[in-house]
Amino acid sequence: MLRTLKMKKTLIFSAVLMACSAFSAWADNAPAYKTFQVGKLEVTSLLDKNNALPNDGKVLGVDVGPKAVADVLKSAGAETDKIELSVDALLIKDGKKNILIDTGLGPSVQGALIQSLAKAGHTPEQITDVLITHVHGDHIGGLVTADGKQAFPNAVVKISAPDWQWLQGMPKMADLVKVIKPQVKTFAPGDKVLDGIQSVSLKGHTPGHVGYQITSGKAQIYDIGDSAHSSIVSLAKPEWAISYDNDRAEGIASREKLLAQLAAEHELIFAPHFPFPGVGYIVAKGDHYVFQPAK
Repeated sequence: MLRTLKMKKTLIFSAVLMACSAFSAWADNAPAYKTFQVGKLEVTSLLDKNNALPNDGKVLGVDVGPKAVADVLKSAGAETDKIELSVDALLIKDGKKNILIDTGLGPSVQGALIQSLAKAGHTPEQITDVLITHVHGDHIGGLVTADGKQAFPNAVVKISAPDWQWLQGMPKMADLVKVIKPQVKTFAPGDKVLDGIQSVSLKGHTPGHVGYQITSGKAQIYDIGDSAHSSIVSLAKPEWAISYDNDRAEGIASREKLLAQLAAEHELIFAPHFPFPGVGYIVAKGDHYVFQPAK
C-alpha cells in the first residue's frame, strides 16, 4: 500500500512536470518578494522561478524563426540566444482575506513560491483564496505539496469553468485534479470573483484563460496572466504566435487588443512572466510597445 501511495504521488508531479516541459533551463533562485500598496490593499509579488528559454523557435517566434527573434532581442540590448522569463505569483491582503493569484510550478521543478511566501511573513495555511488565471502547470503546479497534499489547505481555489472542464479531461492530470477537487469553485470568465476583484476573459491561451482586475478605491492593478510572456518579444511583436497558446489566432487578437488598451489607459499591471517583480506599465513606442517597470 505504501508503494502504491508513493507511485501515486510520483504520477501527480510527473504530470505537472510534463505540463511545464516547455519551460527549460531553470536557474537557481533565492526566494524573493516585493510588497507595495494599491489603494488600501497590500500587494506582494512572489518569485517562484527564473527561466531562460533557448531561442530555437519552438515557443516564441514559431511563425518567424530564431533569427527574427534574435533581431528583436538585439535591438533591446538583450542576449540573442535565449529568452528570459520569470514565473511569479501575486499575494493580495485586504485585512480580511489573504488572496493568492496563481501558485507557480510547485515541487516538481523546485518552484520557490512557498519559500518566498514565508520570507514575506506568511504560511500556506493563511491563504484564504487562490485565484487561477489558467491551468497550465506553471500556474497550478504549486497547488499540491511534495507529498501529494493540498498546498493551501484552508483556501477556496477558484478556476474558470472552461479551464476546469479542460483540466479534468487531461488523463495525465487526473491525480492532481483529485487532490484539489474538494477546494475548487468555478466561475464564468468575466465574473466578479471577490470584493474588488473582477475576472476578465482573455481568450486564446487556454479555453478559459482570464486576467484579474484588482481595485481599491481609485487605485487598480491588472494581473494579465499569460497574455504576454516576454517583456521584450511579446511587446515588440504581439502579432507573433506563441506555441503555448491553445488557439494561436485568438491569442494574438487578445494580446493586440489588450496591449493597445493598457498603453492607452496607462494602467498598472502585473505580468507573471515579466522580470521579477513583474509590475509596471505598457508604453507605446512607435509601432510597438515596451515595458516600463514601476518605481
